[in-house]
Amino acid sequence: MNPLTLFKCLSDDTRLKVMLLLSDRGELCVCDLQDALALSQPKISRHLAQLRECALVQDERRGKWVYYALHPALPDWVRELLTTTVNNSTDYLACCAAALTACCAPNCEKTS
Repeated sequence: MNPLTLFKCLSDDTRLKVMLLLSDRGELCVCDLQDALALSQPKISRHLAQLRECALVQDERRGKWVYYALHPALPDWVRELLTTTVNNSTDYLACCAAALTACCAPNCEKTS
């Protein structure tokens, strides 16, 4: 992972917020990200696919849910950058973090 690749992958507001939310929360499902970002499932999935192509996230299917987390092979400097950004830009993520719900509980009606 080089800086140019990383910053190109994060140059979109949605992808940047997804990465920051994952850095902060550890793991989220697609429906959580839909709620947090107030975007449709196809838009979220498109951005997640781009993040997967950049090797920034990994996904795991559990039943009908798909969970996303930071890729385990991310270099330490990328993780530190994300953590520092989360810690120093609470206003940027405030509405997203507030919108996160426990969507992926077993009784959730949304699908990923």
